[in-house]
Amino acid sequence: MEKFITQCFGVDISKLDFTVCLAKRTLSGENRLSKTEKFENSKQGFNQFLKWSMKLGDPGLKTLFLMEATGVYYEPLAYHLHKLKKNVCVILPNKVKHYAKSLNIKTKTDAVDSRIIAQLGVEREHLLWAPPLEIFKTLRALTRLYTDLKQEVTVFSNRNESLEFGEGTNTFILATNRRILNELEKQIERCKEEIRRTIESETWLEEKVKKLQTIKGVGFITIAVIIAETQGFALIKNRKQLASYAGYDVVQRESGTSIKGKTRISKKGNSRIRACLHFPAMVASRHNSELKEDYLRIIENKPSKMVGMTALQRKLLLLIYTLWKNGEVYQPDKLKPDNMQVKLP
Repeated sequence: MEKFITQCFGVDISKLDFTVCLAKRTLSGENRLSKTEKFENSKQGFNQFLKWSMKLGDPGLKTLFLMEATGVYYEPLAYHLHKLKKNVCVILPNKVKHYAKSLNIKTKTDAVDSRIIAQLGVEREHLLWAPPLEIFKTLRALTRLYTDLKQEVTVFSNRNESLEFGEGTNTFILATNRRILNELEKQIERCKEEIRRTIESETWLEEKVKKLQTIKGVGFITIAVIIAETQGFALIKNRKQLASYAGYDVVQRESGTSIKGKTRISKKGNSRIRACLHFPAMVASRHNSELKEDYLRIIENKPSKMVGMTALQRKLLLLIYTLWKNGEVYQPDKLKPDNMQVKLP
């Protein structure tokens, strides 16, 4: 009789339904996969899935429920399983994609994807998922709305400029465009006030944000975006992990003597964090004496100043993380971005 050491339900989820496969790993390192089953992405479907999982799974083994972060469609099932104290893991789709390539699997269907996810679950270690605190969930929705509204203002401002300088522009179109711009600006201000009220609703959060605002050039919205996108750095264990999460990890492309690619950042991370740090880095390069010194050193003999700007963005992010974890204010004479360490509890 085969002895199993772990098991995982791989879930491939979409808007209306989800497909599940159970993988069990034997003591000898082999995987055993069940037939796939499809359920509705609803409370009724969740209950049917749990009944099916109890019949198929081994109650004596640790059970993992692994799924991709597919938009927001995974959230209802993930929250449901978490409330029942199940071991839930949520991973990025690119991890599943690369794992499938390593298996040389070219077919892509819901059934195949669920088998791949289940197999990945029993072969690799995964961090358990936990829902964000309600305040961070609300803050993330608000900051994303704010940045989206700002992008719309840019679109309509550019359109308004072309209309004003164009020949024979229809007055109705021009007036409508201006009204939309005015309304967008009003909604941006309202959204900013709601973000402020949300942060001020928790004293501990308000105090931490005030300490982070002591960093020259880093504004309130930038801080709000970063703590919202990282859930207050709840899942971040170290500076290296944070850099990778934001897409600031360095990628090298070298092989032998023939391939000498340029060193660059991966950009495979949270683009909203990188976007919100763009202007603070520009300000820091001019008005923060410590970071300006680093910036000038980095861009020396470099063909593009963007190398220095990207380095400053990364430094600012790590600085914010360190001050948040240590509960400190920015003191240039005591805290150097390159040397700061997170205090252990």
